[in-house]
Amino acid sequence: MEVRVLNALPTVGRPEKDYLLVHTCSDPEDDTVTLATIERVTDKTVETTRMATRVRTLIERQPMSPDAALELATSYAERKQIPVVYADATTDDRHTQA
Repeated sequence: MEVRVLNALPTVGRPEKDYLLVHTCSDPEDDTVTLATIERVTDKTVETTRMATRVRTLIERQPMSPDAALELATSYAERKQIPVVYADATTDDRHTQA
């Protein structure tokens, strides 16, 4: 299976119901270290009228280059038949703790 890698965050009207998100940010204690988080997001219809989103964190804030994180996510997506990997290689404040 070929996995599409998109260097952007998913939009609200995205067609994919199963995808990976790759976030990277600088370590707040050492800006020479990059931390990576990989999440699997699945959207499912519940009770035929509502959409439920499930986010499962695969790795969180692990020291890893953006390229290594993307390679790991792409490999996982191929094994699990996940069609898309969204990559955000900029600082992500959701994973930076002050």
